[in-house]
Amino acid sequence: MNMNKKQASMLTWPILSKGLAYILSGKLYVKRGHLPPTGHQVPADFIGICVASAQDAAMDDYVISQLHQLGIHQVRLDFSYGDLQSFNARFLQRLIDEKFQVTLHLVQPFNNARNMNDTTEQTLWRTFVSTVLDRFGSQIERVEIGTTINRKRWAGYHVNGFLHAWDIAYQEARQRGITLAGPNVTDFEPIYNIGILSILKARNQLPDIHTDNLFSERVSEPERFDHRIFKYRWATRLKFNLIKKARLLKKISTDFGITRFISPVAFWAIYRIERLLPDGEQKQADYAARYMLLNAASGALDQAFWGAMICHREGLIDDGLSDAEYPALERVTYYASVDGDRSNFRRHPSFYAMKTVASIVQGSYYKAAIATADGLEIHHFQTAQHHIHAAWTINGKIALLDDIYHSTDLQQAEIINRDGELVTEATHHIINESPIYLRWPISHTITAKPDSSLAKNLAIHAHIPDLQYYPYQQDGWFGLILAKSADEATLLANKLNPQHLSSPHKNDALRHARNAIWALPDPRDANPERKITVKQPVKMYPHKQFFDRFKPSKAKRSWNGTLELLRRGIDSARPVAFFEKQQDTTLKQNFYICDYVTADCSVGEMFVHFAKGNKDFHIAAKNISVSAEETYAQLAQYLFKMHHRGTFFRDLSGGNILVRAQADKQLHFSLIDTARARFYTYSTPLSQRVSDLARICNKLHWAGRERFLGLYLANMRRKISFRIRLAFHLYDFKVAFKRKYGRKGIKKLIKKLRHTD
Repeated sequence: MNMNKKQASMLTWPILSKGLAYILSGKLYVKRGHLPPTGHQVPADFIGICVASAQDAAMDDYVISQLHQLGIHQVRLDFSYGDLQSFNARFLQRLIDEKFQVTLHLVQPFNNARNMNDTTEQTLWRTFVSTVLDRFGSQIERVEIGTTINRKRWAGYHVNGFLHAWDIAYQEARQRGITLAGPNVTDFEPIYNIGILSILKARNQLPDIHTDNLFSERVSEPERFDHRIFKYRWATRLKFNLIKKARLLKKISTDFGITRFISPVAFWAIYRIERLLPDGEQKQADYAARYMLLNAASGALDQAFWGAMICHREGLIDDGLSDAEYPALERVTYYASVDGDRSNFRRHPSFYAMKTVASIVQGSYYKAAIATADGLEIHHFQTAQHHIHAAWTINGKIALLDDIYHSTDLQQAEIINRDGELVTEATHHIINESPIYLRWPISHTITAKPDSSLAKNLAIHAHIPDLQYYPYQQDGWFGLILAKSADEATLLANKLNPQHLSSPHKNDALRHARNAIWALPDPRDANPERKITVKQPVKMYPHKQFFDRFKPSKAKRSWNGTLELLRRGIDSARPVAFFEKQQDTTLKQNFYICDYVTADCSVGEMFVHFAKGNKDFHIAAKNISVSAEETYAQLAQYLFKMHHRGTFFRDLSGGNILVRAQADKQLHFSLIDTARARFYTYSTPLSQRVSDLARICNKLHWAGRERFLGLYLANMRRKISFRIRLAFHLYDFKVAFKRKYGRKGIKKLIKKLRHTD
């Protein structure tokens, strides 16, 4: 397949001009389009999936058995040249015999699609289409033409070539009375939809069904406003979320007289999720459920397909080939076959999430959104037997069920988790990024409390294995406890009762300045040597007290920062609990509690040692010496990962990175003092990276800085520039100035004068 030769663009002037004319006329507008409309039926066959098989006929049996397990009957099969003589024809017939509703996607090979102006190529295409439709056309649901036509490096089409392919397929389908779908635009790029449909309308060749691969992967979460349309600044103003994009594409369909609209392919590739979040499989499952729920709520789609069904990167089932080379042609364009050994297959969590959402929304009636488009999503579906509220938050956020529902309603509800399991623990009080379904008998009337919203300024990491979050509300105190069970949460609440916690004398504390930090025996462990750490603010300067009154408590900020780091795969001491006194004007009545971190040293100690000209740092407790080069290399990778995953730490002093050395001289880093950290849904900007790096390098000599920065910037294919050096010099000046003339400098001067007297 030759994809290197320059190809003609699909975005020609006729396409562009027709698209812009439609948009500038104001037609690309739906009032409050980012919100789902109330009162509509979700089709009984709403969810579909892209399937493939393999040479071995046993794979047919396996795929079909998994489809039955999912409860999905709509399938989409890619079919290309040579497939009439391959296993694909056998598999297609098997799907038909098993009564699946098949969308047959006819795919031209890349170079053939590219050469469609050639009459010989057109004849080959006509022969293929007519032969396939003669054999299978009367037994399938529809035929789809078009393969990600706005991605020329995948599809191979130019405008004239696509129109030739469409003209031939249109004629052959019409002759046989077969439903025709297309043109398979991918992502939300409506200029292509409008332009192509305008041309097809002029030719009297419009499809029966309009198709667009309605991805949300590029904005990370299904609910996010799409920053790629007009960048981040405009994203929240224009509100192009999944609901709005679906409704606008439906409007385009309707404006061209096409009554049906489907999304033939969409998925989240696990490797792409893991660029930001380490729990790729869990997040894929969360996103899959949320994506289908939002599409059902939009009322715009007749069907939404997931694809591919079996694949290690984006499948509901892992094919076990995580180290294998991905096909040259993306599976969104052509899902040719199932690869790998059946014995290595494994269901991803998304398999169970999709099974659950299919069983709940297909054929239901969508009543209304209880909350939407503001971080908390609650959608009311109704079946003949039940009212069902599908509820979740955007990533990392949390809502408390008691803030949304009356206790009588919660007592009557069944709660089903994302994967279809009944939640039996009575203390399940939260909504997080992993959807839950609250189900009541149809006879029960549910009244949500007004102004349902997220818990303010509160974050969690939903996928910490074997741990759950338990709200604490007692005697004017609020907090969260992270525990294995309700019993353990009760134990922690009793032993760490915030009314009885008080900071020790300065000599008994680990640190006692603006914050008191001290250790306590861990109530969860009978071993008295195991400790937990407690942190409480004890000194508030007047200006800090004024500004901090508008912020969350220090304890909550530490909790949020730590859990967000853990959610992004950056190690920090695991939280145990936080407590804050409500209506506290002193800003000191709050406690943050976490596991005690056992460390060999801090990065600050190592950098001070290297700055004196030492080339090795000796850790006596383990009799290990680590070189400066090894330290710089490992720390550079750790901090690059932190920044790459969207963290701006803002307090990256050497003392806030603890180090534990391992026998092979590998260094394990752990961040503490996390309250100031900020987090993004994209990689941290360079200016903020440099701000963090300048802080941690303050006590390191310039030779060490040069080497450390060189290793860090190599990950970005950058070199140390004048602007980066200037940022370091400015930070050095700021620190020196504060040491001499700031609060600490003045204290030192007074102390010196007193000593002189």
